Amino acid sequence: MRRRSSPWSSVRARTTTAATVVVALALTATGLLVLGALRNNLVESASLQAEGNAHDIVAQLEAGTDLARLRFPDPDDEPAQVVSPDGAVLAADEELTITSPLTDVRPQATGGDQSSSGEGGGEGDEEEDEDDEEDDEEEGTEGSGKGSSGDEQAEGSSATGSSGAGSAGRTDAGATGSGGLAGAGNAGAGNGAAVGGAGGPGGAGAGEAGVGAAVAGSGTGDAGSGSGAGSGGAGAPGSADAAPGAGEVTFSDVALTPPDADAPENFRLAALPSTLATGQPVIIYAAASLDTAESAVADARRAMLIGLPLLLGVVAAVTWLVTRRALRPVEAIRRELAEIMHGDLSRRVPEPRSRDEIGRLAVTTNETLAALEKSSERQRRFIADAAHELRSPIASLRTQLEVAQAHPDLLEMDGVLGDTVRIQQLATDLLLLARLDAGEQPRADRVDLRALIEEEISHRIGDRIPVEYTLPDQAIEVTGSRSQLARVLGNLVDNAQRHAAATVRVGLTRSAGTAIIDVADDGSGVPEADRERIFQRFVRLDEARSRDDGGAGLGLAIVRDVVERHQGAIRVEGAPQGGARFVVELPVT
Repeated sequence: MRRRSSPWSSVRARTTTAATVVVALALTATGLLVLGALRNNLVESASLQAEGNAHDIVAQLEAGTDLARLRFPDPDDEPAQVVSPDGAVLAADEELTITSPLTDVRPQATGGDQSSSGEGGGEGDEEEDEDDEEDDEEEGTEGSGKGSSGDEQAEGSSATGSSGAGSAGRTDAGATGSGGLAGAGNAGAGNGAAVGGAGGPGGAGAGEAGVGAAVAGSGTGDAGSGSGAGSGGAGAPGSADAAPGAGEVTFSDVALTPPDADAPENFRLAALPSTLATGQPVIIYAAASLDTAESAVADARRAMLIGLPLLLGVVAAVTWLVTRRALRPVEAIRRELAEIMHGDLSRRVPEPRSRDEIGRLAVTTNETLAALEKSSERQRRFIADAAHELRSPIASLRTQLEVAQAHPDLLEMDGVLGDTVRIQQLATDLLLLARLDAGEQPRADRVDLRALIEEEISHRIGDRIPVEYTLPDQAIEVTGSRSQLARVLGNLVDNAQRHAAATVRVGLTRSAGTAIIDVADDGSGVPEADRERIFQRFVRLDEARSRDDGGAGLGLAIVRDVVERHQGAIRVEGAPQGGARFVVELPVT
């Protein structure tokens, strides 16, 4: 009963499926790696763009560009801001609709705090109340003299001290300052997000921090001084310059809504701490759009999703066609073997011209078929010869028994016994050959060949042809079956006595780890052309075709098979006395 074939029973189907799956996995893994590398490269490019924009703004600040005049990149794709540490947006592109800081990342600035003092004829104190400041502003309308101003940058404040004939004191944006005036009482002015203080008579003026326009002050005092975060110290007019500096850039991903967009977009943001020329620390926020990177990754992913099925289809089709062509000789071999199964071992499978694995398979298959054909032919011939050999003694035995049944006094017991012995011997030989053909290995006993030959020859003292032997003084041992080796010696001596004219000689020697047994006769010898054929089964030379002496043509065949099972070899050559000499070589234990 034939089993129902499934789709997976075909090598072609399994190969195509496996190849497609492997290619799909490889392409998927490669695609993911490519997409990841592409996105990382694009994000890195956006990071470099954002960092470059931040450094460009820092360079403008270092060049002394006013905050209101800074040049910012495109606010749609590359928005940027200048933000104070407390989160106030100090400068940005006028088209940027984002009024709050782009992010809350606040790297630490590298600049240090600094303070300043200006020297004059009096001292300013922040603890004066508002009434004293108003009086100072009203009285400081007259005075004369000369003065100079000093500018100082400190964290969160900027101070100006001045003295003399009423020169103005000045504070920068985002700072707290005060100005003190003496003499004629010229006004002290604040700039930007600061409040200017006024000097008092014979004392100092202090200014409070604030946001808005500068307020001028005047006074009639001798001298004035100012400070942002405390009191101005007395002394000569002085000034200090703090150079702007930049810290380490920090990156982050943020979602922003550009001026021309309706929905938030992803940006790569660079936060770079710096310091204004006035000493105020700021943070430069510069962002670069990731829309291009995401679009490129999406396009690549879309192309892969579209191309992957098409590519897998091509791979599957090509694999199917290639395997079909490659397996076509295999299918031809299968069909031919199916025909040979019916019993015609003379047929051969087609051999492809290619020298690949399939071609070698076809050659090996034909060699196997040839060996099977020879084996089958030998088996048929063996059976036919065995039947022929058995038929003669059985027919003779039957005839004698029928005569004895009709005429009991005419029964020849010697003839009946001889035919029975022949049948028994033939059956024994056939059984031994069958065991040898089945691959039966001999026993692994230690056999003394010297003792074996002496014992075998002692049983032939009364034979028609005497047997002479020459043995060494020491024993020579081999590994094997004693009974089978005795059968080898007996068959060789029987064959020699059957063809000898007067004598048979047996010798045993040892040479280089090999035991050599030779059996020679003085008969007619074996023609060189027949020296290999005589070891075949049921083969007898013409002069020995008579079956009266019991020869069946199996003795020498048994000898060769047994010797080969014992890892030995046998050959036949001409004897010195003119007959045949059989030489058996066996490995010594």
